[in-house]
Amino acid sequence: MRKLLTSPVDMPLSEIENLIYQNALNHATELSLNLMAVKVDHRPDDFLGWCGELLKLCKNDLNLDLLEPHQLPLLKKFQTTLETGFSICQFKMARIAPWSVFTGFAEQQTAIHALEERFKLLSYISELRSTPLADMLEEDRLAFAGKHTAKHDHSVYNFDIEWFASTKGAKVFHILLQSQPNDFDAALAHIPLDGDVTQAQYQAFVTAYSKIFTSYTESKSAGEKAPLAPATRLLAMRRPDQFIALTNAKIDILCQGLSIAKFNGFNFNAYWQDMIGTLRTFAWWNSAQPTDEAELNLWNARAVLIDLFIYADESLAQGSNYLKLRDKTLKNKGRAGSGSVARKRSKESAEMLVDRALAADDIPEYLLGKRDSIINGVKDGKSVEHVIGLMRAIFG
Repeated sequence: MRKLLTSPVDMPLSEIENLIYQNALNHATELSLNLMAVKVDHRPDDFLGWCGELLKLCKNDLNLDLLEPHQLPLLKKFQTTLETGFSICQFKMARIAPWSVFTGFAEQQTAIHALEERFKLLSYISELRSTPLADMLEEDRLAFAGKHTAKHDHSVYNFDIEWFASTKGAKVFHILLQSQPNDFDAALAHIPLDGDVTQAQYQAFVTAYSKIFTSYTESKSAGEKAPLAPATRLLAMRRPDQFIALTNAKIDILCQGLSIAKFNGFNFNAYWQDMIGTLRTFAWWNSAQPTDEAELNLWNARAVLIDLFIYADESLAQGSNYLKLRDKTLKNKGRAGSGSVARKRSKESAEMLVDRALAADDIPEYLLGKRDSIINGVKDGKSVEHVIGLMRAIFG
């Protein structure tokens, strides 16, 4: 372990990598006795591998039972520092990687970053993109905006709506989105559905978007500024090839990874000039449109997928809201008398969910004739999957 901890001394570290290494050593000092008890079989000769190996050892081999209570926060800081180092090294690769390297890297990240589920979300959103927010069902509008709720039937929304960037904490944003969807449509209309987005088009969006919050602030005598993160979610869902979806928590690591000055969650200019401007210098982002279908899916989402370079482990995919809702629903099947209250759905919402389910290729003819009965069951709060399952059991 001692050789592993000191091995970066012989590596050609950049200034930021050396700073991360020194921070990691400071945290490791308080954990030295525990770390020395861990058997080390692999000593990478690069900083990316070094961060990854220490993270693996801390998560899998360190005996947590031997840690004192005051050491647990130190271990967390140590791991966070290593995760930052890991991410920055991957972004270093991203800055020079050609398209072929980017596609290979994305393939390696498929399981860890739940790419299959992410592409289901993007595919669903692509079908909504030409529909105004004001004309969408509430569930679809929230799917576009990044807020997963229990009303999102897992048999229809078979993905976590909050991939890329959750907006569930943006309360004022969602109040305004619900009450003034036409104003958000007017803002998004400045962003074309194809071709490169220009600074003038982006600035027109920002002006219109900010005005929504300014009007709200004036009417409420509040100090609410237009938040950047929810805006980037809307932009990234409209044009995932052009925009990066942010959360306030992601800004710091993305700024470090892209080697740009950190900005706050209200700086629309820095987002465009520094973050999007830097992204547009990358070789893989500037690559020609591929003809291969799988690569085309990546290319069409290449900006929003930049968070593949942020460190993640298997817990990221396992934390999917879709999986949690699906498993909870399956667990609660047959517990109608347990005291749980089903969520009622509007007729419009129920019809939409049922019609999408009945459009599947494996739906038998007799179920199509039961459409009204299925809709009534869904209106009462049952999932489409559950109602159709009952129909199959009774009439199949």
